[in-house]
Amino acid sequence: MSYAIFSIRITLLGLAAGLLLSSGSLLAQDAVLISSARLVIGDGSVIENGSLLFEDGAIAVVGDGAIDAPDRARVIDGNGRTVIPALIDGHTHLGYQGTHDWGAHNYTPETLRDNLEQYAWYGFAAAFSAGSDPDEMALEFQRTQGERYPDAARLLFGAGMAPEGQGPNDTFLVEVVEVEDRTGQTVLRGLTSPEQAMMRAREVADRGIPFIKIWVDDRGGSQAKLAPEVYRSLMAESERLGVKVFAHHQFPEDMPDLLEAGAAGFLHGRFGDAFTDEIARQTAAAGAFVIPNLGLGELRREAIGDDPFLRAVMPAESANALSGPDSGRQASVTRNTGREASLSASLSRLLDAGVDIVLGTDAGPLPGHPFGYSGHRELEIYIRLGMTPMQALVAATSAAARHLDLDDLGLLAPGHSASLVILSANPLDDISNTRSIERVFLAGREIDREAIAGRLREL
Repeated sequence: MSYAIFSIRITLLGLAAGLLLSSGSLLAQDAVLISSARLVIGDGSVIENGSLLFEDGAIAVVGDGAIDAPDRARVIDGNGRTVIPALIDGHTHLGYQGTHDWGAHNYTPETLRDNLEQYAWYGFAAAFSAGSDPDEMALEFQRTQGERYPDAARLLFGAGMAPEGQGPNDTFLVEVVEVEDRTGQTVLRGLTSPEQAMMRAREVADRGIPFIKIWVDDRGGSQAKLAPEVYRSLMAESERLGVKVFAHHQFPEDMPDLLEAGAAGFLHGRFGDAFTDEIARQTAAAGAFVIPNLGLGELRREAIGDDPFLRAVMPAESANALSGPDSGRQASVTRNTGREASLSASLSRLLDAGVDIVLGTDAGPLPGHPFGYSGHRELEIYIRLGMTPMQALVAATSAAARHLDLDDLGLLAPGHSASLVILSANPLDDISNTRSIERVFLAGREIDREAIAGRLREL
C-alpha cells in the first residue's frame, strides 16, 4: 500500500448512520485526528509514523507523517501507540450465554446487547452468529441496533440448515429448539430433499438474510449427515440469489465436494493428516475461507477465570466458576506435541496455498468460552502454530470483513467506517498486545469501556 496521503469526503455508511443519534464521550460526527501513531492498516501493510483523520463516522484521511486537519478536530496523541481496525469474529453463537448461566432462557434482545457490548469492549466491530438465531428477533435487533445499542458490536447472522431437527451439537440442539418454541420464530430449517433446499434458499433470500450455515456432520453417529445432493441444490440456488453458504463439516475429506458445490467458507478447520496440500490448493482456487477454530477445546480446559483480562467484564462468581477447584479446569493446559505439529502443518498448508484464514471462535454454543476474550486467545494460538502477527491481524480484520461482505470494516482506509482500536503496545511485536486496549471507536464514536465493564460485572 502506498504511503501517500489519501483524502476523501465521505458520507456515513450503512448501519453507522444510527450512531449519530447517540450521546457519549465522543459523538460520531466529531472530527478526530490521531497523530504520530503506528497504523496497522489491516491489509498486511503498516505506516510506522502516521496520522489518521475521521469525521462523520468514517475515515477521511490516512497519511504517512503529519496531515492537515480542521481547526475543530479533537487531537489524540498516538505517539508510542498502535492503531488497528476493530476486530471481527467470523464464527460465534450469540444469545445463549448470559452473565451468570447458559441456555435458551437467556435469548433476548437484552442478552444480545450484553454479548455484543462485551465484544465491543474487547475491540470487536462485528460478530457473525452462525445459524442459531430466531429470524425476526435478530432482524429487528439489526434494524434498531445503531439507535438503541450504539456501544455494541454489529450483529451479523446466518440462517441455519441441516437434516430435519438436527445440526447443532446435541446439547445445544435442545436449547435451540427451546428458543424456537418460546419465540415462535424459525431458527433451524430442515432439509429433506433437493427441491426443498431450493425453496429454503429462496425463503432466506426473501427475508433479506445474506448467509446460510449448513451442518454436514453426523455428530459421531447421533445425527444424520446432510446429503450431498441436498447441499448441492441449496448452494446452486443460493449462489443464484446472492446468498453465501458457510459449512460446518465433519472431516477434511468432506471439503472437496463442498467446494465443488459452492461453499464460500468453512467454520471449522478440521485440521490433521487428512488435510492435504491438494485440499488446500482447491480451497484457494475456489476463493473460500477457513476458520481454524482451534481454541474452543483448549480454553475450555484452562482456568481462564484467573485472567484479569476476562475478570474485567465478569461478575466475580462467574469468573470463579471458570477457575476454581471445582471447575475441572487446569492452571496450565498440557498439549499433545504430535497434535500440535499436525495442526501447525495443516495451517502451513493453508498459508502456503494462499487460503484466506478468518478469525472465528465458536463462542456461545456451550458455556465457558467467553465472547471477545476468546478471540484474543485464538490469535495467540495462531502465532503459536506458525502464523505471523501480521497474518493473524489480517485474519481478524480485512479477511473477515471481505468474506462477510462488510465493505466498510476491516481496513484503516478512506471511506471505511472509523471502527478502530488504539493500543498502548505493538501487536506486531507480540500478538498478546492486542489486549493493551486504550480506546475503541465504533463508526467514529468512542465507546465507554469503563461503563460497559461495570455494567456487565454488576448484572
